[in-house]
Amino acid sequence: MDPSQWIDVVEDKFKYKLDHFMIPGHYSEDVESILIPHGLIMDRIAKLAQIITSEYDNERVVVCCVLKGGHQFFSDLVNYMKKALNKQGKTLPMTLDFVRVKSYENDKSSGQVHISMTDRELQELKGKNLLLVEDIIDTGKTMQKLLETLSKYELKSVKVASLLVKKTPLSCGYIPDYVGFAVPDLFVVGYCLDYNDIFRDLDHICAISDVGKSKYAV
Repeated sequence: MDPSQWIDVVEDKFKYKLDHFMIPGHYSEDVESILIPHGLIMDRIAKLAQIITSEYDNERVVVCCVLKGGHQFFSDLVNYMKKALNKQGKTLPMTLDFVRVKSYENDKSSGQVHISMTDRELQELKGKNLLLVEDIIDTGKTMQKLLETLSKYELKSVKVASLLVKKTPLSCGYIPDYVGFAVPDLFVVGYCLDYNDIFRDLDHICAISDVGKSKYAV
């Protein structure tokens, strides 16, 4: 996917007031603004599913959710992919899998990447087509580490779909194969993106406030 196909979220233009949409009352002071409303997220995911599916043939694809933040995007993307058509104009055979990758504490990357899959589980991916589904690419270092690990196991293909890519000067330069939105260099939460496991129950993607950071810091 060419970056020109991404939706570029510019903070001044994509900055909806909290009273424009439904926000859980317990988060009224914890988020600063809404960047991407839920309806726009869903429409974009439907389009991504169409693009992704159309680039595969009839071979089965292992669609792997990067937990925890990616699970809502993963669930919605797979549901749309079930209805989309592949290169041959047919529905795409899929197998679902999950991997847990952790690199954050508070709003900073810890610099350490922990991957949950065992060596035996990774060996079972040999010769398969893998689509990794991630919530956000921040610096890109976490995904680079995961891809570096996977490269040792002789997969037929590995592609990455990320709902968000953060426009940050700290980026290592990694670009996923499929992207929903490019977002400003803010810490974003909602639609299962979390801050220390909080905000997963927020439908919209929002910028966290200083109050929220302080309240839920560990």
